[in-house]
Amino acid sequence: MTGFDFLGRTRYFVPLSAALVLGSILAMLTLGLQPGIEFTSGIQLVIFYSPGEEPTNDAVRVHVSQLLSDAAASAPFSIQSVTADRDGSPVAGKMITVQTTSDELMDRLQEAFTRPGPGSGIPRPLETSTGSPDVSVTRIEPMVTQEIRDRAWQAILVALGAMLVYIAWRFRLRYGVAAVIALIHDVVITLGVFSIARIEFNLPVIAGLLTVVGYSLNATIIIFDRVRENVRTARKASLADNVNRAINQTLTRTVNTGVTTLIPIIILFVFGGVPLRGFAVAMLMGVLVGTYSSLFISNPAVYAWSLAADRARARRR
Repeated sequence: MTGFDFLGRTRYFVPLSAALVLGSILAMLTLGLQPGIEFTSGIQLVIFYSPGEEPTNDAVRVHVSQLLSDAAASAPFSIQSVTADRDGSPVAGKMITVQTTSDELMDRLQEAFTRPGPGSGIPRPLETSTGSPDVSVTRIEPMVTQEIRDRAWQAILVALGAMLVYIAWRFRLRYGVAAVIALIHDVVITLGVFSIARIEFNLPVIAGLLTVVGYSLNATIIIFDRVRENVRTARKASLADNVNRAINQTLTRTVNTGVTTLIPIIILFVFGGVPLRGFAVAMLMGVLVGTYSSLFISNPAVYAWSLAADRARARRR
């Protein structure tokens, strides 16, 4: 067990956290998030080509721009290189995402890449064993995106509310509020990273954020439980001593759990490919920030609340 004075360092870490949270909020207000088509509506094409025939990103970008120009439409789009395994051999392809509400434009894009014309500069897709083009198409309509957006934020708010109620019942209200403050801190900073790095914000990222909420809460509850035990067994010690001792008693476990969790996440980030990159970044940031907040945010918040409550009781006397 170490003897590090975590509460004594609060004056350094609370301003740091405040700066990170404010910076993240500012980034989201000015840059915004880069939503996936689940939240904007549009079409996503994943097209695989025969070995050596994959077009360059620039060629695909020119072709998409020409299609948009012909349709007199303006729509944000992105192009990413992807790989897959076909019959034991790697094949390369492109993932094209176009944010649009026009069904006609979606049809034109799908037709243009599934059956490209001879003068388009785009090769025909690889054929599957059934002779059909190796193209997967995802189309999201505006009505669906609104429902997905609403349900995603509802899921996050319900998770935070349920955790507040559980911890308030299991411990005390101040513990529940402190845990939710730490969780909001974690989620906001993670979203700030997505905003600054321009990483696509999609449904897998929502799943990653909810997983992060659970991970961060687990680390926080373990320390809360040790604080409660220390208060019960060391009544003569000050609350600051009991909180510091609880954090130090669980520090090795907290760090070891964080490191062992990060290893598979880093592997997922490196080898998971484009579709899982947002999820991996959400998990990576969440574990780092969640471990930090369980040590330097949630427990100091409980301590500050307890001091304020003691002072209020003293004034009433």
